[in-house]
Amino acid sequence: MDQPRTGQMSIDEEPATAEELRRDRLLAALTLIAGAGLLLAMPFALQAGATFFLPTTAAIVISIAMVPMLEWMERRRVPSGLAALLCVLLFLAAVNVALASIVVPAWQWVRILPERIDQIQTNLSPLIDLYSNLERFVNKTLRQMASAPQRQQVAPVAPPRSIVELFATSAPSAFIEMFFAVLVIYFFLAGWTRTRRAAITRRSSFGGAMATARVIQDVVDDTSAYLGTITLINLTLGLIVAALLYLIDMPTPLMWGGIVALLNYIPYFGPILAAALLALGGLMTFNDIWWALLPAAIMAIAHLIEANAITPFVVGHRLTISPILILISLSFWGWVWGTPGALLAVPLLIIIQTVLGAAGKPDIAGFLFEHGTLVKDPRDTVPLHAIRRENDADA
Repeated sequence: MDQPRTGQMSIDEEPATAEELRRDRLLAALTLIAGAGLLLAMPFALQAGATFFLPTTAAIVISIAMVPMLEWMERRRVPSGLAALLCVLLFLAAVNVALASIVVPAWQWVRILPERIDQIQTNLSPLIDLYSNLERFVNKTLRQMASAPQRQQVAPVAPPRSIVELFATSAPSAFIEMFFAVLVIYFFLAGWTRTRRAAITRRSSFGGAMATARVIQDVVDDTSAYLGTITLINLTLGLIVAALLYLIDMPTPLMWGGIVALLNYIPYFGPILAAALLALGGLMTFNDIWWALLPAAIMAIAHLIEANAITPFVVGHRLTISPILILISLSFWGWVWGTPGALLAVPLLIIIQTVLGAAGKPDIAGFLFEHGTLVKDPRDTVPLHAIRRENDADA
């Protein structure tokens, strides 16, 4: 009596199971196509909406880096709103110090550049004499660099004295973006503890809550550790370069040290640009070609020591990133957002790598929603060959 019923079940379930598999494959294919289209369209959307996405992304990265400081204050019973405000004020103070040490002196260097073109050409003449084609190219480039400030400089303009004055005088939209970014940083930090608790407690399972807590903690730890460590290394490098430049009587050594520290956030390309700027500054300052190139040589030697001995020892293996991934991230974010994107490239790469590593690369949607969305649990589906084996045994 039971054999026909079992056979009837296999006949009814085989087509249904095959139909479900075809439906899952179709959904997976559609999801893959939609995901590929979204991935291809995302960079153009980020580029077109840079006015919104760039300050928002920068503010989130800065906020994540300041979370340990916020939590340190909250553990000492400082209210979340006040702790967030103190973090924002410390950030703005650091930016204003950087502005005072870099932008204000650099403004003066740009103003005297047209007056020093003859000196630059005289310093380069021993080298340019060997390459006549290079001489014509350099002369043309220097004339173009000199003509632009002369056409625009109608009257002497005082350099900006604060970050607010800089953005207010350069472009109102930049000031609005800066103000928006500061607000994002404040509200992100003020609501961090509450948002984190809600993200963990709203999970329907204990495993999902633990996974969410682990991802949040890893993102905060890795991002803050990288930015904090690299900031300390870059500041030390900038101070050492500034001290050495002071010893050779290079004007405004603190400005050059700040430029070195800032550009060192951009792997590979930043130190090259810093050395080129120092070479230009040396050519504008000193009369001897070899003495003029000494500032760039100091920067190159200091960077080689830092990159090959100091940074690997301090950072260690935890935050080691593949060089090819760094280059891809630099080229991508530099293409999307220019220099600010290049500065954000490595922190964004760390955040993305941390989330993917904790979430699991094969099924990101399954991590986000705690269950797979396209493929059923194998324990919930009985394979066809198992049904056939059961029918043969019953027969």
